[in-house]
Amino acid sequence: MMTQAPALIRKSNPLTSRLLRAGMPMGPNLLLTVRGRTSGEPRTAPVAVVEVGGRRWVIGAYGDVQWTRNLRAAGEGDIQAHGRREHVTARELSREEGVAFFRDVLQPYVADLPLIGRLFGRLFFRFVGSEVLTDPERAAATRPVFELRSA
Repeated sequence: MMTQAPALIRKSNPLTSRLLRAGMPMGPNLLLTVRGRTSGEPRTAPVAVVEVGGRRWVIGAYGDVQWTRNLRAAGEGDIQAHGRREHVTARELSREEGVAFFRDVLQPYVADLPLIGRLFGRLFFRFVGSEVLTDPERAAATRPVFELRSA
């Protein structure tokens, strides 16, 4: 299981964060701020949110990385997009729930995106691991998923 994002993503995160803070729309991406599990200091990372039927999830696309560990420990955080900030609680899905999420939520979500979104989504998931769209069991075993709810 990966424990950090690829170098290209890590290097581009500061720019992505600045653009999101400035209110630039970047598809499903937003900023997630969570209290650090060791330092207690706020830590902010750009993440993609899957929103379907009024429910929202974030996926640790690169495995159990720092922001997923912090969110797991804190159980809450703030999301920011388009100049709006919202406090949320986070519940990590069980392995079984994760399988159902990848199979029943994420796969249809990507399939229903407009053409450009579908192409970008498929390209992105090839970059992070095609099993996210093709093997729900493996995806759930290697990528934490959290459901976010307004606090």
